[in-house]
Amino acid sequence: MNNHEKINYVEFPSRNLIDTKAFFARAFGWDFVDYGPEYTAFSGQGLDGGFFQANACSSTEKGAALLVFYSADLEGTLKKVEDAGGAVIKPIFSFPGGRRFHFTEPSGNEFAVWSDIDV
Repeated sequence: MNNHEKINYVEFPSRNLIDTKAFFARAFGWDFVDYGPEYTAFSGQGLDGGFFQANACSSTEKGAALLVFYSADLEGTLKKVEDAGGAVIKPIFSFPGGRRFHFTEPSGNEFAVWSDIDV
C-alpha cells in the first residue's frame, strides 16, 4: 500500500549486483526481480527498494543515511551476516535502548542491525 507523503522506497548503489543479491538472499532470505542488467528490486522487507549498478557505495562516514534492521537474535543475525560474506565494521555495542552492530555487504554499503533484547 502506498501512503501519501510517506517513505515508500529506497535505492542503493551496487558495485556488483550479483554479489549484492547473493549476500541478501543468503543472509536474510530476500528475493529479487531484475529490471535489466543494471537494476534489481526487492520487496516485502519492511521497505521496498532496489540496487542500481554504480561504482559508489552508501556509508555513514560519507554522510549517507543508515538503514537499520531489527533482530530478536542479534548474535544469530551477526553470524548470518558474516557467513553470507558481510564485513562487520562495528562489533556489537550497547546504546540507550538496546544493542547493535554495523556491517557492509559485498558492494560496500553500510547497514546496521539492532535489538532491544538483552543477552
